Amino acid sequence: MDPMRERESARRVEDSDLVARMAAGDEAALSELYDRHAPTLLGFALRILGAVAEAEEVLQEVFVHAWNQAAGYDPTRARVSTWLVLLARSRAVDRLRTRQVGERVVAAAGREAPVQESAEGLERVQDGERRRRVLAELVRLPPEQRRILQLAYYGGLTQTEIADAEGLPLGTVKTRTLLALRKLRRALDGEVRQLL
Repeated sequence: MDPMRERESARRVEDSDLVARMAAGDEAALSELYDRHAPTLLGFALRILGAVAEAEEVLQEVFVHAWNQAAGYDPTRARVSTWLVLLARSRAVDRLRTRQVGERVVAAAGREAPVQESAEGLERVQDGERRRRVLAELVRLPPEQRRILQLAYYGGLTQTEIADAEGLPLGTVKTRTLLALRKLRRALDGEVRQLL
C-alpha cells in the first residue's frame, strides 16, 4: 500500500476514534479534532462568505454540532473530514442565504411607497419605520438566534416545537430567544414593546 494512503487511512481511524471519544464526553478529543480540521474549515467557510467574523461563527457552529451529534456519526457513510466539510458548507450557505434575504428585505422596506399626510398616514409611516428598524436589527443577530425568533414569531412555533424541529435542547432554544430579545431591546430602545 502507498505510504500516503496508509497515513490517510490511519488518520481516518484516528479521526473516527476522536469522534467516538467525543460521543463519550471527551473534551480533549474535540480539541484535537478542532486543531486538525479548523484551518481547512475556516478557509472553506471564508471562501463562501467572504467575511472572517461570519466564517469564524460557522466554524464554531460546526464544532458545536459535531460535539452534540458525535454519537450519531456513522463512519460507513463518510470520513470525518468529509462530514465536517459538509457541515461547514451547509452552515455557510444557510448564513449566506439569510444575509441575502435580510438585505433584500431591508432594501424592499426602503422602497415602500410614501403615504399621504394624515394622522393615520403618520402612524403608518412610523409603523413602517419601526418595521424597517426591526428588520435591520434582525439581520444583525447571529443566524442561530434570528432563526429561533423567525420560527417563534413568524412560524408560530412554541419553544418545544422549535427544539424538536431544529434538533436542539430546549434550554438552548430558550437561551437563544432570551439573548436575541435582549439584543433587540437594547438596539431599539423600547420600540420592540410597541411592535409586539
